[in-house]
Amino acid sequence: MDTWTYAPAPESAALARLQPSYRPFVDGGFIDSGGEPLKTVNPATGEVLAEVGTADESDVDRAVAAARLAFETTWGPMPGAERAKYLFRIARIVAERARELAVLETLDNGKPIRESRDVDVPTASAHLFHHAGWADKLQYAGLGPDPRPLGVVGAVIPWNFPLLMAAWKIAPALACGNTIVLKPAETTPLTALVLAEIAAEAGLPAGVLNVLPGAGDVGSALVGHDGLDKVAFTGSTEVGKQIQGRLAGTGRRLTLELGGKAANIVYDDAPLDQAVEGVIEGIFFNQGHVCCAGSRLLVQESIADEFDELAADLGNRPREESATRFYELAERFDQALINACHNEPLATTIADRRGQTARLRGIAHADPRGMERSLEEHRRVCRAMLDGDPGAAAHELTHHLAETLRTITEGLTRNAGREGGLDIEILPPSA
Repeated sequence: MDTWTYAPAPESAALARLQPSYRPFVDGGFIDSGGEPLKTVNPATGEVLAEVGTADESDVDRAVAAARLAFETTWGPMPGAERAKYLFRIARIVAERARELAVLETLDNGKPIRESRDVDVPTASAHLFHHAGWADKLQYAGLGPDPRPLGVVGAVIPWNFPLLMAAWKIAPALACGNTIVLKPAETTPLTALVLAEIAAEAGLPAGVLNVLPGAGDVGSALVGHDGLDKVAFTGSTEVGKQIQGRLAGTGRRLTLELGGKAANIVYDDAPLDQAVEGVIEGIFFNQGHVCCAGSRLLVQESIADEFDELAADLGNRPREESATRFYELAERFDQALINACHNEPLATTIADRRGQTARLRGIAHADPRGMERSLEEHRRVCRAMLDGDPGAAAHELTHHLAETLRTITEGLTRNAGREGGLDIEILPPSA
């Protein structure tokens, strides 16, 4: 009798060109640092990938000083068209080394290769290309006729999109004439360090980009450094609040991109087959590790039953098996979690799959019967969305712009002084 066997992996791990050790990147080169080295591991296997040198406070001082000198003498005074040349070179090299970066990202982060290869790396390259194109056109960006860079930026990024997050922070900062000190997540530092290598290959002047691996103590030293002009942080709401408190009254600029509980809101005019697919993709993409992952679902009550049937019909399964289907998806994604400490709560939840409001901690409200809520009117949506968890976001599925704008107006009014956001997708009317 024939047995099923796994096909070869779509990409060879050798493409990642793993090095036995990596070091922080400061002032144009890789340096010996004062922090305790850490080992970064493949979360799918537990295999140690490399040893990574980490920064201490003196290294933070050195990186900020290098960034300040580069800003004042080289990068800040440089014309935008000249800055663009460096960014275009970096973007091209990222595209040329895309397979290497994708495999390295998957090994270090654990996400499926198709997401690293088809989403993260090409999007990172696209962001670099995009902002390179803006470097000599800033006077047309709505910032006044002669916009000026802020200075030195300190950026701290999480582990869910390591390379893409780095590009999001680096590309606009450099295009506008700022220099940057980047602190990647301690669990996923490798692609950020390879990006620094690429910047050096592209001839980026020393000090313009600095990368400091390390744990939370490095991030804390960086965001609190008085040599910065701006802090950009992506991560948890709790840490974001701490940073906000530290920077209050200092005059330094701050951008926070924080997590929250995001609601998918489906109105009766939405094409429901597309909406169901969007809701599922919205919670399971990247294993749910997305700042605005759709972890709650609000459905207009006139279509609640029909939506429930469509959701339950995944894989042509009867309604009572729909939750099982969601959990099977979760079990498949279990291989791609970033850290082994996530496995135990996930396994416990899967074992308790019969619970009506079972939850994959940090991932999803997994049972669609537990997710669904009916709504009578737009105001109830706003209350449900904003009176629960702070950090709420919403994804509206509708083609009625006027109704959506009413929701936004009340949502923003009720959300004043709190974290949150609204994302609108104008869908074509259902047939």
